[in-house]
Amino acid sequence: MLSRDYFVSQVTSLLKFAKETTNPRLAAVLIEKAADLKSQVDESSTTPDPSPQTPDVQPETSPTPRY
Repeated sequence: MLSRDYFVSQVTSLLKFAKETTNPRLAAVLIEKAADLKSQVDESSTTPDPSPQTPDVQPETSPTPRY
């Protein structure tokens, strides 16, 4: 799975190219793609992590020694 930082970097690049281009149609497409990627990042940050969770384990207790 790609990291959140990767997607943020891609969104930033798309917006940078959109700002620098003189083609308004291309700029619109780049901004739309950036918005799509950003929504994917936002959705993935609100969903729980699908990785397996470790079970709750309680340490073993040894019997109290009697003297």
